[in-house]
Amino acid sequence: MTREKIAILGGGVSAMTAAFYLTDQDDWQDKYDITVYQMGWRIGGKGASGRNPDYAQRIEEHGLHIWFGFYDNGFSTIQKAYQLLERPDGAPLQTWQDAFKPHSYIALEEFIENKWQTWPIEFPTNDLVPGQMGDELDIWDLFRTAYMWIKHFLSELRKEATEHRLLEKDDDDDDDSWLEKVASFIKVESLELVDDVKDSIEHLETFLKQLPSKLQDRNLEDHNAVKFLLKRLRRWIISEFNELLDENDEIRRLFISADLGLTILIGMLEDDVFEHGFNVINNYDYKQWLRKNGANEKYTVNSAPVRGFYDLVFAYEQGDFEKPNIEAGTIIRSMMRIALNYKGAIMWKMQAGMGDTIFTPYYQALEARGVKFEYFNKVENITAEQGSVEQILITEQVALKTDITNYDPLVNVPVKGYDLPLACWPDRPNYSQINTEQAELLQQNNINLESFWSNWPQVYQNHFGQALPQKILQKGIDFDKVIFGISVGSLPHLCSDLLAHSPGLKTMSDKIKTVVTQAYQIWGDKTLDELGWEYTPDTGEEPVLSGFVEPFDTWASMDQLIDKETWPVALEPKNIAYFCSAMPISVFPPKEDHQFPVECKLAVKNNAIGNLTNSIYNLWTKVAEPSEFDWSILIDPDNQQGIERFDSQFWRANIDPSEQYVMSVTNSSQYRLATDNTGFDNFYITGDWIQTGLNIGCVEAATMAGMQTSQSICGYPKYISGEKDF
Repeated sequence: MTREKIAILGGGVSAMTAAFYLTDQDDWQDKYDITVYQMGWRIGGKGASGRNPDYAQRIEEHGLHIWFGFYDNGFSTIQKAYQLLERPDGAPLQTWQDAFKPHSYIALEEFIENKWQTWPIEFPTNDLVPGQMGDELDIWDLFRTAYMWIKHFLSELRKEATEHRLLEKDDDDDDDSWLEKVASFIKVESLELVDDVKDSIEHLETFLKQLPSKLQDRNLEDHNAVKFLLKRLRRWIISEFNELLDENDEIRRLFISADLGLTILIGMLEDDVFEHGFNVINNYDYKQWLRKNGANEKYTVNSAPVRGFYDLVFAYEQGDFEKPNIEAGTIIRSMMRIALNYKGAIMWKMQAGMGDTIFTPYYQALEARGVKFEYFNKVENITAEQGSVEQILITEQVALKTDITNYDPLVNVPVKGYDLPLACWPDRPNYSQINTEQAELLQQNNINLESFWSNWPQVYQNHFGQALPQKILQKGIDFDKVIFGISVGSLPHLCSDLLAHSPGLKTMSDKIKTVVTQAYQIWGDKTLDELGWEYTPDTGEEPVLSGFVEPFDTWASMDQLIDKETWPVALEPKNIAYFCSAMPISVFPPKEDHQFPVECKLAVKNNAIGNLTNSIYNLWTKVAEPSEFDWSILIDPDNQQGIERFDSQFWRANIDPSEQYVMSVTNSSQYRLATDNTGFDNFYITGDWIQTGLNIGCVEAATMAGMQTSQSICGYPKYISGEKDF
């Protein structure tokens, strides 16, 4: 039997997931011949990381990557990959439990009375295991669970107010006395509309205890009754606590949590989300939708939790922080799954780089199965005829040495406390395997083979007197099917012919927006406590913080990585800090403008220095003050002085079309296509930018996309968790 040849373009999460499931059957090699074509020296896409041998094999990332506990598809897949590796005793990251550790502590920043204040939040853990499929929560279950959290917030709100003597409490009041106050308020406010509230909030409880069954029946009378009572409950908390919100941080935060939750539930009922799903409200921006449904403007709409979610998904058009934009339905679906549907912990921190933790297992498992990897293969153009992709033009970026058949992309990094090294991705090509003359030329000119604006073609032409070699992959010879996993931003540059012949693909390319992101990492000789961070919980967990001042609104302490790097004792860091955010860039020059990446990287450096100089004192009180930062805390093997010590840290601008973060701007999800709905019978798109049912940029959406691609080609996997709201 002739095997079907599948060309996978790109090596991000979705591409590797598609390859993983296509090969996750015993007879796959009888059916398929799979080759991955990858630009540059490593797979990983937006999640690629590299080890820098000049600085103790430190981990350098595209940005901050942390998995959420609701990532069932992502965890299920990576768990299978670790099982296949069968790493021996004495190996670092031997199992997925070694590679991921639960994390329950986040912090949000509030700007109150012209100063930043920290809102620490510890989420409870549970006994569930991410990736173990079971009865997933649908939209009805999420509603009921959300209400139970709101009830908890209200109870805590009452207790906090009582403790501060801001609400009177009779000696004979029992724990439910606050419910009677709510019931009395509801009764007074609703006599004309509700015949009998049974003198208690139990009327509301009775309705909600029957969820999801009652709402699933789409009984309009029940919907209106629940909606009415929720609105009256919200009016009650405003009447009871409004005058206290500027006086007590805890009361304000509990009020915001309750008001936000009530508004979301009211809006879901108001806009028939239970009948049509979350996408029915995607014509509204999230903040716009909150206002429409009565959220408190001053305290809730502009609150830290709301801003935190915009920051989480870089939801700023063209990186302009004055232009927040995210589909209401898409973000609320994600919020509810993050907060209400997590397993084990709300977050799981990787214990090494994204490349080491995720892409090494994928690569090693796939290579062992027989998938072929062609590195230094840059896709230039894809063309089609009569509804089918016919040719793929590829530039061969480098030649390997004559005695090397297959490029080995990994390096072994020793890990303290382990007998065996960890296989990792380097931050540069393994030059020893590349043609000597080309390798020297690449290093002399500091060539970045991953850059859209790379000057390597010109440098090569000038030196060798000829253009870089190219090859054309032909349908029926080199491939039968194509999986395009390079990301939506690359479609106009690589697929102009396809866009001209597929209206759906062209519309998606136009409507799905992307945004540049920026990131920096610093290695310091002070612990969190020595930095002046004052909000470490009793568990000792380090912060994952968001909602902070721009241009770097997100910070995470990543000390779990220190022992995975090879610092000498004298230089070993006590803290590693990751920062990231959107980056304001709206105009992109042609690829011949080789200075553009240089200018963007310099801008990130200046932004980072500005962040440390002008803002970090709000968080790190012992090493910084306004307009001043103690640069001596930075680990610098070159022992530079003052601000120049920052030169030894790491920063990057993710400007390439394939690197930019995929947004979910208002009314855009409707234009996302399924993997096989491209208009071409052999061309499959995959990535967190296609229609997955999650429709937001994250590892889980990318995994779902890869699973969908495999499912469309071979029928496997049978089930993808979270594809539908119901």
